[in-house]
Amino acid sequence: MQNSLFSDFPGVPEKQWKQKIQVELDGADYNETLLTRTPEDINIKPFYCATNGKEPQISVNPKWNICEKIYVTQEAGANAKALRNIQKGTGSLHFILPDNTTDFSALFKDFPFKSIKLHLEPQFLSASYVRDIIAFFSDKEAKLHLHIDIIGHLAQTGNWYNSLKDDMKAFEEIHTLASSCPQIITNVAINTSLYQNAGANMVQQLAYAMAHANEYLNILDGKAFKPCFLTSVGSNYFFEIAKLKALRLLWGTVAEAYNNHHEAHVYCIPTKRNKTLYDYNVNMLRTTTEYMSAIIGGSNTICTLLYDAIYHKNNEFAGRIARNQLLILKHESYFDKVRNPSDGSYYMESITDEMAEKALTLFKQIESGGGFLQQLKDHVIQKKIKENALKEQQAFDAGQKILVGTNKYQNEEDQMQDQLELYPFVKTEVRKTLIAPIIEQRIAETSEQQRLKTESK
Repeated sequence: MQNSLFSDFPGVPEKQWKQKIQVELDGADYNETLLTRTPEDINIKPFYCATNGKEPQISVNPKWNICEKIYVTQEAGANAKALRNIQKGTGSLHFILPDNTTDFSALFKDFPFKSIKLHLEPQFLSASYVRDIIAFFSDKEAKLHLHIDIIGHLAQTGNWYNSLKDDMKAFEEIHTLASSCPQIITNVAINTSLYQNAGANMVQQLAYAMAHANEYLNILDGKAFKPCFLTSVGSNYFFEIAKLKALRLLWGTVAEAYNNHHEAHVYCIPTKRNKTLYDYNVNMLRTTTEYMSAIIGGSNTICTLLYDAIYHKNNEFAGRIARNQLLILKHESYFDKVRNPSDGSYYMESITDEMAEKALTLFKQIESGGGFLQQLKDHVIQKKIKENALKEQQAFDAGQKILVGTNKYQNEEDQMQDQLELYPFVKTEVRKTLIAPIIEQRIAETSEQQRLKTESK
């Protein structure tokens, strides 16, 4: 704008701001008083300004869909639930397929393929099953995301589906089939939710996501690789926004090395790690800010997490609440109208860049150490996640990391023993594994177990 009022005032360099602040501190140390060190080894500063002449990035956030998961036990029931959820505002559905007996004609009876995005997640590995999926959808105007992640399965369970050789062969065949199907938008899922739910910090999550994806890029034709990153979002509001923006930056960097021009599809769901059994209604507040971070961070798909998911079976009331949280953000708070809400913020630009740089450095260290698979086999990844999870657990136990209603402001009258429909804690199962699996665990579990024991006293 010409003759702007602001052009009459010279910019103030960062050094001058710091000098003024130091004077006002009256001898106190600037670094110790005003800088906050995060688990990602990032300093949060008291002010941010334009530096090195870098202009704020201008981007356009994608349109985002509200997604709900449906576990398919009976096709007719899953179909009825899907159509009911669509009528109530869902724009995307994630079907979890437990075995190869699913009748697609029954599951997708009267289904509005044009308007609803689909995520299909077989809980097994079968190229012939994917061939059946492609055959069913070949004459339909559908948009599919195929959730196949053999490395994620290894990391989570400690074993391949069958063996390294058989899994790789089936995976390559599935990728070839999916790449030739125009209805399939993404053909590989990268499950990074596992890392956050197990206690990895954000830099680790990003680096492991890229190293995980890079294994597939090395195995497959890099150009045809179309990834969907399944990402959990926590309640560190601004940092989670920065994490998602950094994820796209990092994917762009890695993909460019393979001449891959496919944008990542970012699928977000609230983390389980900070969810609580006691004062469980607070989980609704946690998921609301996590949905907001996912939207502003540029997610394509945002999946609901029920506030009582850790101890209740799926139920209509909790599903409606979770869906309505996102519907309110979209239709009443207009979160789908602002196209680049975080751009132009020096704070957001700074932490996004720093997080991406640190993650890229860690990614390079993983690659120089033999790559993600090798470091899983060497238990390096598991060790690093456990170390960070322990630090977070100690902060929670000491009351430095607060979960309202659990280690702060408890409702002493809360009684949960008779409410448990699902076992809400880590399940231990003695079995032989190739590698140590990465175990998801909520930080409140130990304190909740102790509290359950004292309820009847």
